[in-house]
Amino acid sequence: MAEPLALETLLVHGRPAGHPVARGEDGVRDSGAFRAGVARWRAAFTAHGGQRFALFTEDTFDFATALFGAWHAGACVYLPADARPATLDALKAHVDGFAGRAPQGQTPLAPAGNQEGAPAALQALSPDLAALVVYTSGSSGEPTAIPKRLSQLSSEVATLGRLFDADVGDVPVLATVSHQHIYGLLFRVLWPLTSGRPFDTHVLPYPEDILAALQTGPGLLVASPAHLKRLPSTLDWAAVRGNLRGLFSSGGPLTPEALQACRDLLGRAPVEVYGSSETGGVAWRRRDTDDGASWRTMPGVEVRAEEDALRVRSPHLALPAGEWFTTEDRARPVPGGFELLGRRDRLLKLEEKRVSLSAMERTLVASGLLREARVLPLTEGHRVILAVVGVPSPDGWQLQESGGRRSLSQALREKLAPHFESSALPRRFRYLEAMPVNSQGKSTEAALAALFDPKRPPFRVLERSGERALLAVDVPANSPYFDGHFPGSPILPGVVQLDWALMLGREHFALPPDFQRIEALKFQQVIPPGAQLTLELTWAKESGRLGFKLTSAAGSHASGRIVLGGGAG
Repeated sequence: MAEPLALETLLVHGRPAGHPVARGEDGVRDSGAFRAGVARWRAAFTAHGGQRFALFTEDTFDFATALFGAWHAGACVYLPADARPATLDALKAHVDGFAGRAPQGQTPLAPAGNQEGAPAALQALSPDLAALVVYTSGSSGEPTAIPKRLSQLSSEVATLGRLFDADVGDVPVLATVSHQHIYGLLFRVLWPLTSGRPFDTHVLPYPEDILAALQTGPGLLVASPAHLKRLPSTLDWAAVRGNLRGLFSSGGPLTPEALQACRDLLGRAPVEVYGSSETGGVAWRRRDTDDGASWRTMPGVEVRAEEDALRVRSPHLALPAGEWFTTEDRARPVPGGFELLGRRDRLLKLEEKRVSLSAMERTLVASGLLREARVLPLTEGHRVILAVVGVPSPDGWQLQESGGRRSLSQALREKLAPHFESSALPRRFRYLEAMPVNSQGKSTEAALAALFDPKRPPFRVLERSGERALLAVDVPANSPYFDGHFPGSPILPGVVQLDWALMLGREHFALPPDFQRIEALKFQQVIPPGAQLTLELTWAKESGRLGFKLTSAAGSHASGRIVLGGGAG
C-alpha cells in the first residue's frame, strides 16, 4: 500500500511522477499527468477571476484535475448532479462560471495550455477553504445546496482510510455511481487519491460492464443499492469473485433480496455506508451472515436517538462545530452504534386530517401485492389527492394481468381501508417494473409526479415480458398536443411520439436515467386525433437501446431506437 496523504498536501508532497492515478480507454494516467492537469486548470480558474464554478464532466480523471485546480486557485466548486439544461440554467445565478459543461449560450472554462514549471508552485490548501457545494438528491422535494469546507472532506477521507484501507488493499476502484454526488466523490475520487489507489475514469452502468471490468483483474467496486438489486444470475459471476476485493454500497437501504444476491453471486456482502449529503458518512456495517447486524458509528462521530429520531454530531457535518443534526430516520441506540427503525413519518394534512404517507407505504408493501411503494400528494384543481407509484410483486402483476390495472388498484385500496380514512385513500396509481432513479440511484418526487402528467396517454397492456411490451395507446382528440399543430389539420407532433415511447418505456423496463441519442428514426405517416395505436417497445439492456414501433390499422407511423446511459461518469 502507498503511504496515505492528506487532501490539503496531496500535491505538495505528491507521489512519484509515474505512480498510477487513473485507468481509461487511452491507458494509465499517472501522478505527473495529474499534477500537470491540476496546474493547467488552476491557471484557467485564476485567469477567470471568479470564486464559484459549476463543474460537470464525465471523465473522472478530468474531473479530479479540474476539482483540485479550482481548489488551488482558491475557488469553490458547485457539483450539479447532471448536465440537463434545466439543472445548469438553475446554477447561473449562483456561480461565476462553468467548467466542463455549460448552459446553452455560455462557453465553459477549459484548462490553460502547458504550464512549464507551474506544478512546483502548488502550495498546501487551507483546511478552511470553502471547497464544495453539493446538492441533496431531491428525493422528497427540491434539491438543497449543502456547503462543505475542505476540512470536512479531509476528515471523512482520512476516516475511510483508517477503516477500510487494510481490508481492500492496493487495487483499482471501479464504480457504478457518479462522482458528481458526494458518495461517488468521496469513494471513487478523493479516497483513492489520498490512498494512492488508481480509479477507473468511466462509470459502469450495467452488470455486464461490472463483469467485464472484473475479468481484467482485481478491483474494488463502489455501487448503489439500485445497481446491486439488479444483478442477473445468468452472468458468470463465479469466474470473477476472486477479483472482487472490496464492495461498498450507499445511497439507500439494501433490500434483503439484493443482500442475498450479493452473497450468492459476488461471494460477499457489501460494506454498507449510512450517511447523507448533509451529514457525510455516519456509520457502516457488513452483513456477511447476520441480516440484522446493527450500524457501527465511524470514528469521531456521535449519535443519539431523541423521540425516535437519529441525531448526529460529526466533523463531517456542514454545521458549526458542536451542533447536532436531526435526520429523517428513526433509530434505537445499541452498544457501539444503532439500529435503524425506518424513516420518520412523513405527515400530510388532508381533508383536515393528518395522514402518515410513510405508514401508508408500509401498509401497501405489507399487502404482498407491491414490492416497493411511494405515496405522494398531487394537486388536482383546488384539492390535494394522494397517488401511489408501486412496483408490483409477482402476485400483484398476476392480478393486474388477469383483471386489469383497476383490479390491482382496488385491491390495494381495500388493504388500506381498515387503517386510513376513506377520504385519504389514494385515487391515482402507477405500476412500474422498477422505480425511476437518477444518476445518484434515488427516486425523486419530481420524477414520480411526472408519471401522473395529464399529457401522458391512456393505454392498456396487451403483452409484456422482460424485454418486450405491447401496448394499446389511445390518442385523445382533446389532447393539448394538437393545439396549434396544425390549425385545420391537427396531427400529433413527432417529438410527442418520442416522449410517449420513452415515458411508457420507463414504466415497463428498468431504464437508465440519461437520454443520449436517437437512432434510425423514421416517421412514415401522420397520427390524427382519436387514433388508436399499437406501441411495441423492446429493451436491449446490453446496448442500452429502447426500440419502439407505432402502428395502427392504417399501417406504420413511426419507429426508432432511443439510446440511454447510466448517468454521469
